[in-house]
Amino acid sequence: MKRATLLVLLALGLAVAAESRAADPAVRIAAHRGGAGLWPEASLLAFRQALALGVDCLEFDLHMTRDGELVVIHDATLDRTTTAQGAVRDLTLGQLAPARIRARDGSVTDEPVPTLAAVLDLAAPAAVGLLPEIKVGPDGTPYPGIEAKVLALLRARGVLGRAVVQAFEGSTLRRLLALEPTARTMLLVGRARLQRERAAPREAVRWAQEVGATDLGIDHRIVDAALVAEARTAGIRISVFTVNEEQDLRRMLELRVDAVMTDRPDLAKRLFGR
Repeated sequence: MKRATLLVLLALGLAVAAESRAADPAVRIAAHRGGAGLWPEASLLAFRQALALGVDCLEFDLHMTRDGELVVIHDATLDRTTTAQGAVRDLTLGQLAPARIRARDGSVTDEPVPTLAAVLDLAAPAAVGLLPEIKVGPDGTPYPGIEAKVLALLRARGVLGRAVVQAFEGSTLRRLLALEPTARTMLLVGRARLQRERAAPREAVRWAQEVGATDLGIDHRIVDAALVAEARTAGIRISVFTVNEEQDLRRMLELRVDAVMTDRPDLAKRLFGR
């Protein structure tokens, strides 16, 4: 009888532990710009390596060329990260093709500026989430029709269901949601907006709700337990950027945010016990 009782108690304990884990899912790790602290920023090499590392999500930025092609690059201009110069929107995809991505030390790699189609082709067979950010031009002007183009490519590659489309501009997300009301979207909020509007961090949750976003992406330095609780109450998932230091990663883990965007996904995986 004693042995049977112990077995029952053990089974109950395992069930409770499993239920606890299910109710408290692991913090997801997103390779920011493909893992820019490890590999050439926003390169196909970086995305391949991040997938091999086993990240939960790939995070990347989108701009549009003069002939309407979507390319993956953070800046609106090419100067910082590539061998080319000028604004992305001023070149056709063909004119952009010879450009090569620079490594962190400034050396030139063999990596071209990837198209969104190429990144999605790489990611589609993998069980990975996608966090594409729709950017604006160097003068802050949106790219005409970019939201429809992003949605079309996500649908064509069969990955719309695992994508969360990000933007700092609420107007961008509103346009996208008008085209696809069921899409997951993330409003990005940095410290500058909070300071400009003299707002408390918890106001960012309300801003996300106002544009219809399902997710809030926010600078990790302004995240605290109260903000996380506010997001939970509102049913808004919360991601934090850009978390690269060990103490900051540990703090985000303790706060149980939904996801961290990091240039060091290797460090995050080790600290999170993956």
